[in-house]
Amino acid sequence: MTSSSSAASAGGRGLSRQDMKTLGLSALGGALEFYDFIVFVFFTQALGQLFFSPDQSAFAKQLQVYGLFAAAYLARPLGGIVMAHFGDLAGRKRMFTLSIFLMAVPTFLMGLLPTYADIGLLAPLLMLVLRIVQGAAVGGEVPGAWVFVAEHVPSRHVGFACGTLTAGLTAGILLGSLVATLINAVLTPEQVLAWGWRAAFVLGGVFGLLGVYLRGYLRETPVFEAMRERKALSAELPVKRVITAHPGPVVLSMLLTAAIVVVILMTPSILQSQYGFTAMAALEANTVAVVCLTIGCVAAGAAVDRYGPGRTFVAGSVVLAATVYGLYAHIATDPGLLVPAYALAGLAVGVVGAVPYVMVRAFPPDVRFSGLSFSYNIAYAVFGGLTPLAVAAALERSREAPAWYVMATCLIGVAAGIFMLVTGYASAPVEGTG
Repeated sequence: MTSSSSAASAGGRGLSRQDMKTLGLSALGGALEFYDFIVFVFFTQALGQLFFSPDQSAFAKQLQVYGLFAAAYLARPLGGIVMAHFGDLAGRKRMFTLSIFLMAVPTFLMGLLPTYADIGLLAPLLMLVLRIVQGAAVGGEVPGAWVFVAEHVPSRHVGFACGTLTAGLTAGILLGSLVATLINAVLTPEQVLAWGWRAAFVLGGVFGLLGVYLRGYLRETPVFEAMRERKALSAELPVKRVITAHPGPVVLSMLLTAAIVVVILMTPSILQSQYGFTAMAALEANTVAVVCLTIGCVAAGAAVDRYGPGRTFVAGSVVLAATVYGLYAHIATDPGLLVPAYALAGLAVGVVGAVPYVMVRAFPPDVRFSGLSFSYNIAYAVFGGLTPLAVAAALERSREAPAWYVMATCLIGVAAGIFMLVTGYASAPVEGTG
């Protein structure tokens, strides 16, 4: 049986041992790479003190650190488009491996950077350059990972595969939270400023190289191999077809962006600066929330396979809005509710695990990598780049601004879910999957 015929006939089979191995290795590699990308956010207060002028206010420093964080998001579309272009023409696996290497090196170098006290303005500029390289790398990693696992599994398990991969990425956030918690637990604040933060970045470089090694055990997707056999690779620039024919998935990426950035990445710092929680208390609660998020991503992926994308997004968006509002509304009056409220919000954020299901189904195989990458990265560049700045500025007026921001994007999720229920959008089997 040829690769193309086997790919076409496999949609009804269950997950094989090889499928599970592919999912496991892909999720683990994604976790290690995503740790490298987000560990930055867990040390925003330390980085603000070390990489900017001591004459500036604490708020100004934090805003500039969020600016560095946002720069990586702005770099994601270019990196994603370039890597996805070659992923559609030269192979998924090659770009899947290259992306993690390009993440590991800058992370390691960040841990060695001199500070503002050593080289002045050159310190934040060097950090900016390294963040841009990281952004380009993750711009190819995340969509590439979704395409890679979706094209390895049977069509009826695409939601579970994408949810599991997304859970792997969120496990990278969990790993970052655990490392940051450990560093803050065993070191004094002075030691964290002196060298503790560096250990987190150097460790990330090591994690990234381990991820490169693990991906050597993965195989090219049967979908790409079948296209190469049939000489069915896209004859034009893949992203050109994406822009003209497939604009829809950008909308759902907005929900994914706002939910992850605000609830998971920004909230630990907000809890400290706006609500008076200690770093340890905020990070411990965040760790619980990320564990729940990881579970929620797998559950959302399984739900979208069983109930369809429309119902999943309507229900998931409503629950997300309610739990995020509950988190920010109640911790001010009852700090003891922090951990359970944050856990519920983290579980609800798991609805993002269903987003790649829709995005994978939106594009034919010859432009799938480019299509998913363009949609995801454009949304992340705009909303991921602007969200930290917009929320930080809005916090000057209201401590509940993060909740209102997420609730507004949840309206988009509800509207998208209703649209899918009415039109059947993204309900057909994934063309070309194994």
